[in-house]
Amino acid sequence: MGETSDRAIPFPAGSFVTGDRGQDPVGKPEGPPPPLAAGHPLPESGKVLGTRDSQPLDFWVAVDDDRYLQLDDVIAVPTTLPEPLADGKIEVMHYGVVDEVRSAYEGASFHSDVFRVEDGQLPVGLSTIAHVAVTRIEPEVFIPPRPGRPVRRANEEDRKVALYFDQMKHRFPAGLSRDGQPIYGNLDFLDGTSGAHVNISGISGVATKTSYALFLLYGLFHGGAFSNGRAAHAIVFNVKGEDLLWLDRPNSRLDEKDPLARTKYEALGLPVQPFRSVGLWAPAKGAAALPATGNLRQGVSSYYWTLREFCRERLLGFLFTETDDESSQLSYVIGLVERHLEDATKDASPDAPWVRFGDKRVNDFDDLVDYLTEHVAQIAQHAAESTLGAFNRRLHGAALGVGDLIRGERESEAKDHRFDWADKQISVIDISRLNERAKRFVVGVVVKRLMEDKEHQASPDPLVFLVLDELNKYAPRDGRSPIKDVLLDIAERGRSLGVVLIGAQQTASEIERRITANASFRVVGRLDTAEGQRDEYGYLTPQARARSALLKPGSMFLSQPDVPVPLMVQFPFPAWATRSDEAASVPTDGDIPFIFRNS
Repeated sequence: MGETSDRAIPFPAGSFVTGDRGQDPVGKPEGPPPPLAAGHPLPESGKVLGTRDSQPLDFWVAVDDDRYLQLDDVIAVPTTLPEPLADGKIEVMHYGVVDEVRSAYEGASFHSDVFRVEDGQLPVGLSTIAHVAVTRIEPEVFIPPRPGRPVRRANEEDRKVALYFDQMKHRFPAGLSRDGQPIYGNLDFLDGTSGAHVNISGISGVATKTSYALFLLYGLFHGGAFSNGRAAHAIVFNVKGEDLLWLDRPNSRLDEKDPLARTKYEALGLPVQPFRSVGLWAPAKGAAALPATGNLRQGVSSYYWTLREFCRERLLGFLFTETDDESSQLSYVIGLVERHLEDATKDASPDAPWVRFGDKRVNDFDDLVDYLTEHVAQIAQHAAESTLGAFNRRLHGAALGVGDLIRGERESEAKDHRFDWADKQISVIDISRLNERAKRFVVGVVVKRLMEDKEHQASPDPLVFLVLDELNKYAPRDGRSPIKDVLLDIAERGRSLGVVLIGAQQTASEIERRITANASFRVVGRLDTAEGQRDEYGYLTPQARARSALLKPGSMFLSQPDVPVPLMVQFPFPAWATRSDEAASVPTDGDIPFIFRNS
């Protein structure tokens, strides 16, 4: 999928080419590699090369005449020791992954000799060699594999050892290899036991970052990772269009888009169905606080915050989400104003959506902006005039985008406007129609509340996965902001609270280093060539960096702590709808539509 230029050339090593135009003198391998056979060695694919140095952690293979090796093949090599080990073993197994393949004429001196070979004037040998990056040695005797030792493709048991699946006590499906075999991730490095967090990088629209994040959630929720009774939830921010508002509907175009999709899901041990328990949320609009969606999608709840919640929970800072220098005095003014708003509403009725300051009742956000503009100089008496002016300018700018999100009145006394992440297994919060300032406000407030909820729990369970695309907007490398502070808190302390960040961005080089450094799983889709050479992708091999510029949608490089080399993974086309025209109709129970039923 996107790496054909680097694949093994399917000619047998050592064949002589005398150049007979019109026929293939060396032939090609017949069909795909033989299927994996658990517990039984597969046919020999070649031998360890003797003309290049063989080392304990990498070596070259001369590919057999009748076989071929291609990029990402997993191989196994037995080496007999000259003397037995203490436990009596006399054989060491080297396991590895093919990361480079070369084919060349042997006996040719000039580039133009290729034409002479084709014309039958120059007999040469044709050789194909493959480089192997060693992933594991069992037992751990760090000797090089001997030249001439047989090399075979890994069978099912070999793969478990080579890719450390045998040591993963708890695992989840992370995708398929290029030959259709399942690849797993170690759940202990995702659920906080030994580590947490996922970071996904790639070009927008090509790398399918959000699609892979959702596939990971699907595998976690439907693949038995939490079948032991442990609960898990997810919060997903829908940042583009309304594609994620259909996760509870089957994909009507699944078989059309990927005829082999059902076979792929079966290989991963996953059902073919949409997400089972989905809550959908969209920003409120208008006097009636209806959900702001651009389609007729039913079952979507509207979200907003009352003025009293805004004041009591100190949410003002999330309206000032542009990154500032550490020495900026603006944060000082914001802190004083937040404390003033909290103190002024501390003793009032907790159920009233409006607020009162002395004799003045504030009924909407515009009234609050006017009040603060008038009194900020008294609240922050020692602040410079320029800082107060900056505060007022940004506050008035924020009012243009968040007026419908912060309300002093509501249709009923029920708190049905308040987002509850524990109500459904996966909750989608749509922010696609909001301006940038309002998007940052919603993300910041939701994440802040999540962390507060988790801090009040005695246990990290239930686990909560937080999926956030465009991470570079919320946690840029330079400067500080309230959202960045909360996301840093999640990256550094979230695993102990049961909060796992699945962040995605186009360029990891623009993200705060402490966030990417704390991610146990790093995933790369298609990258810009220059971006792929940045230090942030040092976990990729040189060959993987080069290939990252060629990846097609649905193919990713996955790096995880257990496996010493990044693995190419592919994931099937979504079984859930990703847009309205893919949403299949669903059966109903009586007169109650499916979308109103609690799965």
